[in-house]
Amino acid sequence: MSAGFVRRPRIVLADDHTLVAEGFRAVLAAEFEVAAVAKDGRELLNLSPQLKPDVIVLDISMPVLNGIDAACQIKKELPKCKIIFMSGHEGHGYIRAAFRVGASGYVLKSSAAEELVSAIHQVLHGGIHLPEGVQEDILSDTKQTESPLSPREREVLQLVAEGKSAKEVGGVLNLSQKTVEFHKYNIMNKLGIRTTAELARYAVQQGLVAD
Repeated sequence: MSAGFVRRPRIVLADDHTLVAEGFRAVLAAEFEVAAVAKDGRELLNLSPQLKPDVIVLDISMPVLNGIDAACQIKKELPKCKIIFMSGHEGHGYIRAAFRVGASGYVLKSSAAEELVSAIHQVLHGGIHLPEGVQEDILSDTKQTESPLSPREREVLQLVAEGKSAKEVGGVLNLSQKTVEFHKYNIMNKLGIRTTAELARYAVQQGLVAD
């Protein structure tokens, strides 16, 4: 490294809308090293340990693995990595959920073109970033609500709700079809749900899949 060289912060983006992600890659490239763009939460989990980004900017609603569950797993492996959610969801419940899993920032997609760069600088300097008009006191209630489902069961639930068969779910999660069916049975038993359609509705209500 030459004298006077300062490494640019490394960013990883995750969004299943390719045009949106590539647009923001272009915006960020002027000031940051954009190391990769992941198309879903599962790909983000695979990339992050290799790239060790300073900041991950991700959407909440993504296929295969949603942003909330992806961020939760990433923070356990890379606790120093800053997480910023860039989402179209404006509800305070989504913002609280993001900060419960360790986010440092939340930017609405409608204003991200103007806010995202400053939000990244803000979290890199130890601050937090909230959407305009949202007060920090909403974060006083970010205690994790105990979920009836394990992290693995949440992963299975999302994939089932997306319409994948037990065999396809097993392929994604590297599980046998029998194990997937066992998880699905346990999920339905815990939630008091009898049909796959009811599972899908529950997943939408929990923000695991898009409506």
